[in-house]
Amino acid sequence: MSALQPNTPASTADSRPELVIRMVGVQKWYGDFQVLRDIDLEVQRGERIVICGPSGSGKSTLLRCINRLEEHQQGQIVVNRAELTADMRRIDAVRRDVGMVFQHFNLFPHLTILENCTLAPVWSKKYTPRQAKEVAMSYLERVRIPEQANKYPSQLSGGQQQRVAIARALCMGPKVMLFDEPTSALDPEMVKEVLDTMVSLADDGMTMLSVTHEMNFARQVANRVIFMDQGAIVEQAAPQEFFANPKHERTRLFLSQLLH
Repeated sequence: MSALQPNTPASTADSRPELVIRMVGVQKWYGDFQVLRDIDLEVQRGERIVICGPSGSGKSTLLRCINRLEEHQQGQIVVNRAELTADMRRIDAVRRDVGMVFQHFNLFPHLTILENCTLAPVWSKKYTPRQAKEVAMSYLERVRIPEQANKYPSQLSGGQQQRVAIARALCMGPKVMLFDEPTSALDPEMVKEVLDTMVSLADDGMTMLSVTHEMNFARQVANRVIFMDQGAIVEQAAPQEFFANPKHERTRLFLSQLLH
């Protein structure tokens, strides 16, 4: 199986978007339980994909396999031309290009907001402390909380902490952002500030895969909506088609429960 092909210049007759993620025949088990079944997925640079489905359908596991937080047992995953194997050098290279934002923030409670954002660039990208601080402050401004830089996570609201988590991921200069239910742990009034930040990233052309049940976000931002059930991709389509004319009965049942 070949790796991702180089980007073709837009001026050529066979110009096509650049593939940044390819998953072919991916299988994943936890013991005897198969959590991912025959996953085939291609993601083009700049695509915004929303993944939805019932609890336990494999959505989060799919994301976590893309940056090797979970190991798949069969199939192929290629990210930015690097195939994910057990080689830690490849895994580290992929993780430098793929940022991830989790449901529960995962900020270091004993570090300030600024320290949370500068730690990885200093250790992984060999930034000087001054360079790391400049980058961190630029992204804290981007997510509209630069005034919180010297506070600790416990002093911030849930929505603010999630925006810090987004800024922290952006400090590594990722080519792809993965969002694993980033608003599900937030109070309703805090959801909008996080979604607004994600919309801003989408407007800038960031490649994004988001596991979420925020269907208004999917309608507004996604190029494609994927529905998963029992570890498999059941259906995928552009938002207008997905919501107006779902093809699979399981998709129709899920949407009827979610939207009504």
